[in-house]
Amino acid sequence: MPRKGHIAKKELAPDPVYGSTLVTKFVNSMMWAGKKSTAQSIFYQAMRNLEEKGGGEEAIKLFKKAVENCKPLLEVKTRRVGGANYQVPIEVNPERRTSLAIRWLITYGRSRGEKGMIDKLSNELLDAANGRGAAMKKKEDVHRMAEANKAFAHYRW
Repeated sequence: MPRKGHIAKKELAPDPVYGSTLVTKFVNSMMWAGKKSTAQSIFYQAMRNLEEKGGGEEAIKLFKKAVENCKPLLEVKTRRVGGANYQVPIEVNPERRTSLAIRWLITYGRSRGEKGMIDKLSNELLDAANGRGAAMKKKEDVHRMAEANKAFAHYRW
């Protein structure tokens, strides 16, 4: 039984094409105004584009690699200690790592210059799979910030 104030997690159904819950999470995060079928069609078309551009590698492998590459190990959280605010580096738990990676890929995919979300998303995923792109830069910035504030790690609780 879930403890008081705790939200019970609902199991995600794997997506129909790839049979992956990660794809379902990604599509659900990408969805706007409850339009899941639109989000799915954009995602699957982007995956087809990714397979064409990916040099013969399977699209789902490239997608998983992109998400894996964007997962942060550390992040900073603000802690108030004795009247001063410190950016304290903490380890990111696995679930949050995945959700941050997905959020960054979608956010930076949307802000790209290409025309249409399909091209934006497929190019951002391809860049992330190859270790470049805005989502990868965000991860590196977060890591750099955590590294710079390593001196405050003893405020972690």
